[in-house]
Parts: sequence; C-alpha cells; structure tokens
Amino acid sequence: MTTWVLLVAAIASGWMLWRQRAPETAPAKAQFRPDYVLNDLELIALDDHGREAFTLRAPHLTRDPSAKSMDIQTPLFMIPPSPGKAGTPWAVRSATAWVAPKGDEIRLRGQVKADSQDAQGRPVNITTEELNVFPNTKRATSTAKVAMTQPGFILNGRGLDAQLDAKRIVLQSDVKARYERTAR
Repeated sequence: MTTWVLLVAAIASGWMLWRQRAPETAPAKAQFRPDYVLNDLELIALDDHGREAFTLRAPHLTRDPSAKSMDIQTPLFMIPPSPGKAGTPWAVRSATAWVAPKGDEIRLRGQVKADSQDAQGRPVNITTEELNVFPNTKRATSTAKVAMTQPGFILNGRGLDAQLDAKRIVLQSDVKARYERTAR
C-alpha cells in the first residue's frame, strides 16, 4: 500500500511541476530569405517613361520578397542627366545601399562618394556618410555632415539638398568654405 501511495504522490508531484513550468517561447523570427540573390551584376533601372533612371554595378544584391526592396553591398550607381539636359552623369558609391520597391529612392550608407563635372568640365565631388537619392527627380538629400570639393574650393556643412541635373548643391547648416589657389 505504501508503494502505491508513494507512486501516486510521485505522479501527482510530477504532473504539478509539469503544469508550472515556463510556457514555451515562440521561436525567434528568422530573417527574411531573399527571393533572389545576384552576384557581380550590372542592372539598368528604367523610370515610368521607359528611360534610364540609373545603372547599378555591384558585387552582391539581395531582394526582400515581402518588402520588394533591395539591399546592395558596395554599389556604384550611375545617374544620367534628364533627357534634354546637358551634363555628365553622377557616379555614386557607398558601402551599402537600399533601393525602394519602385526604384524611386536609394538610401546610400557608409563612405558615400558622388562624382560628376560642372558646366565648365571641372570635377565636383561630394562625400558624406549617408545620402538619399531620388533618381526620377534627379535629387539628393542628406542630414549628415557633407563635404563638397571642386578645384580650388572646399565646402563643408551639415545637411544637403542637391538638384543633380543643375549641379546645384545647397548645404543646410554649419557651412564653412575654403578657397585654395590652383595652379594654372
């Protein structure tokens, strides 16, 4: 009889302990699995009118199937001028980039460098840590520190609003300019 009492007590104790255990936690959400991955790519994105919005060259691109956005490692974007506008394309590089589902916004992060030429053919260089580019409207913005250089001229500030077609660049605050004599 004692054996049966001990057995029932053991089963009852085990059952009570089992009921008081911590509830199972849901497994952590896995990161998205890309619906495609491209390596060593060159991509030409078109705008709504079928014209080139930008060309992309990069060693690695992944596409998020739920957000329909793209993540890119060490991209080079070539952004041409609008049709009928004179000028050279902008070559924009960064450590990473995110491209919106419709390709109408590009967020460049880390060691961003944009190069082009002004109307006189002189180089124009912009460096920053973050830059948002809107290829369809040929516009770029940033809230980070920005440096713009041209031969003999260096402009530093915070925040940027640029019209890429017009090569019109406005720094928003903390602007400092330095002129340097150039060799002729």
